[in-house]
Amino acid sequence: MGINNERDIEANMQIGPTDLGMVRIFIEADGVEIPMDFEPDEAEEIAEEIKAAAIAARAVKRR
Repeated sequence: MGINNERDIEANMQIGPTDLGMVRIFIEADGVEIPMDFEPDEAEEIAEEIKAAAIAARAVKRR
């Protein structure tokens, strides 16, 4: 499975701080729960990657 392979899967995603000072990305789909905890610095890096991907996706869409 790659980044360009489409899937017809419905999922819910929640993002928020934990009581231990981590940032949690929580994904739930088809009865499977995936909690992913990150240090705040790691979460900021992920946010930057998401922003860069959004910019790149807009560039592709404008072609």
